Amino acid sequence: MGRNLLKARVLVVLAFFIAAFAAICARFHHVQVARRDELYTKAKSTYTKVLRKKASRGKIYDVNGALLAGNAPCYDLVVDPQTTGDDAECAVTADFLAKTLEVDKSKIFRKLTDKTLPDGRPRLYAMIKRNIPFKEGELLRSMANERGLRGLFLRETEKRVYPKGPLLAPTLGIVNVDKEQAIPVSGVEKAFAKEMAAVSGKVVLERDRRGRPIVHGKKIVEDTAADGADIFLTIDSNIQMIVEDELERMCGEFNPKAAYAVMVDPDTGDIMALAQRPTFNPNDRSTIKNRNWLNRITTDIFEPGSTMKPIVISSALDYGVVTPNTKFDCEHGYWKEMKLRDAHRMGVSSVTEILVESSNIGTAKIAVAMGKPLLYKTLVRFGIGEKTGAPLRPEARGVLRRYDKWDHLSISRFPIGQGVAVTPLQLVRAYCALANGGRLVKLRLLDRLRNTATGKIEKKPFEPARLVFRHPWAQRQIVEMMRHVTKHGGTAERAAIKGREVAGKTGTSQKWIPAAKSETGKGHYSEKRFFATFVGFVPAENPAFVLAIIADEPKGNHYGGVVAAPTFKRIAEKTLAYLHVPATLPTKTNTRKRR
Repeated sequence: MGRNLLKARVLVVLAFFIAAFAAICARFHHVQVARRDELYTKAKSTYTKVLRKKASRGKIYDVNGALLAGNAPCYDLVVDPQTTGDDAECAVTADFLAKTLEVDKSKIFRKLTDKTLPDGRPRLYAMIKRNIPFKEGELLRSMANERGLRGLFLRETEKRVYPKGPLLAPTLGIVNVDKEQAIPVSGVEKAFAKEMAAVSGKVVLERDRRGRPIVHGKKIVEDTAADGADIFLTIDSNIQMIVEDELERMCGEFNPKAAYAVMVDPDTGDIMALAQRPTFNPNDRSTIKNRNWLNRITTDIFEPGSTMKPIVISSALDYGVVTPNTKFDCEHGYWKEMKLRDAHRMGVSSVTEILVESSNIGTAKIAVAMGKPLLYKTLVRFGIGEKTGAPLRPEARGVLRRYDKWDHLSISRFPIGQGVAVTPLQLVRAYCALANGGRLVKLRLLDRLRNTATGKIEKKPFEPARLVFRHPWAQRQIVEMMRHVTKHGGTAERAAIKGREVAGKTGTSQKWIPAAKSETGKGHYSEKRFFATFVGFVPAENPAFVLAIIADEPKGNHYGGVVAAPTFKRIAEKTLAYLHVPATLPTKTNTRKRR
């Protein structure tokens, strides 16, 4: 009996050990196999530290390498509400930060004391202030440590800076930051966001129980950080400064609602300068008001007025419809059939005189001789109604209706710049074709890119241009006529430059008032609101640039020859001197007597 009892006890103990061993084996299998990845990750997190290695956004330079947009080291101040202490301690911290950083004390206090997320989990992070300058951040750290303030962390980061302030600001654009990500909003920053984008990396370090990196521990680079590419624009910042200064001077004299200036190399399509008013300082967001942060040179459209006349007349010459000496009756200032007036009375006049003295009636009669299909074809060939090729977005196409939708007055209005609308860029591009021998170039703003890792330069290619003239002599004839516009008797004598042959055209266009904004309830052209414009190129025979000056609703005077032409002259004189373009005429320019 005793022996059987002993045997039974042995069997029970043995069964217990077998069961326990089986349970242990099952547990080992569960831990080592079934939950291996989960537990490995948890264990790894206790002895490793993941560092995000930030890369830098690409920089923006002008064509000569002058920095236009870069990155400055700075700090973001964040807090861990779990370690900021009780309400009394948080109040002391909030008071210190409010005085030091000039931020709202009550908002900071709420962030310091809000320790729980909506779902009940502990809140571990709150942003106090972004983009604290590097030196201020270092001082803040020292002062916080001296006071024993807890839960504050200065996180190294970068902010976008624009060394030249307002210069070229709407074209460069702005960048916002959302959850540590750069969000390009407008201008070049947005147009080349992909090229300039930075790729952050990830480094895994072994650490000790206190979280400090182990000097001789493993270092694993899981993702390599890569800086964005640097881009070089076709803009020359020295010329840009000349253009902006003179545009500002014009605005001070005539106080227009808005103003634009565009300078382009007619041979390459390279944009040398772009300026607009109003503008802003991208380093100070408080200066951004209304629409002044938009690149309005690509989005705003206007009726070009008489600046359209050389385009139309050049095509009439090219197709043999007229010669420079063909005469038209300008009806002594009023063409009853087309209800069209001139600014001054002209009788029978040559095509040259019609352009030089800017006759609406004479130009309209030339267009009638051309016919609707050829006039429409002309406008299309000069890029009216199409995008310019410049990479800035958005870009308006302007307004140009097909000729089968024209009314009986359209053929007399479109050639004088009424009923069609262009952007400043479109107008300059069309004049490039007049200046360069008849090639409609694609406008360029990006000259080259630089890979910041390798230093390799990638030059952006020039796109093919299309010819707008069938006969080269047609272009030479229109340029000769446009030269007389800036001489005695022309509408742009104030654009003349000593020692230079200047070719160009003035424009004084009435603004269209839509029915919704009209006191009469009907759309009509205003007798008080105008665009004053001058577009020209110099030297006339081998132009260094094409330059357009446009003033929207100038005060005191509204004629392009008075408002815009002098600004063209001042910019052109300074730019020609900067480019070392030699004079081609005697100091005293030739004059032409007005008939």
